[in-house]
Amino acid sequence: MHIWIIDKKEELKILRKTCAPFDFSKYGKEEVRTLLKAMKEMMRAADGIGLSANQIGLDISVFVARVEGKSYEIFNPRITKTSSEQIEFEEGCLSIPGSFGLVDRPEKIVLTGQDKNGKAVKIKAWGLLARVFQHEVDHLNGKLFVDKARKVQKIEPQK
Repeated sequence: MHIWIIDKKEELKILRKTCAPFDFSKYGKEEVRTLLKAMKEMMRAADGIGLSANQIGLDISVFVARVEGKSYEIFNPRITKTSSEQIEFEEGCLSIPGSFGLVDRPEKIVLTGQDKNGKAVKIKAWGLLARVFQHEVDHLNGKLFVDKARKVQKIEPQK
């Protein structure tokens, strides 16, 4: 397993596709646990704060995130409410290495979805957490931050 990037044509296809809903009846608890563990490990190893299933080539609607010391595992996420106040902030993406851009997003949101057991969850989020949730939900809908960003910069790695 690896993090898929937009520079590879075959990987870009799934990154640009809306992910299928996660069907809990098709997976056992151990499979779900193993998936989430692998996603979190990949996210941490890449110094990320969020990772969606399609970023590792899976056509399922789930993401993991770690913001301000708290971990999140959300299946079938939907943003059901957004504030009118927009905040501009720089974003990057593990699937677009070395690129950063300013993105306007709502400051506050309400996210609904399911936890790892299929139980309904509803989270009110603001600040960085709201931004991460929006970024990951965009991924699961086949959208990338560069679609919304202004002033995208590519930073070449030092040799």
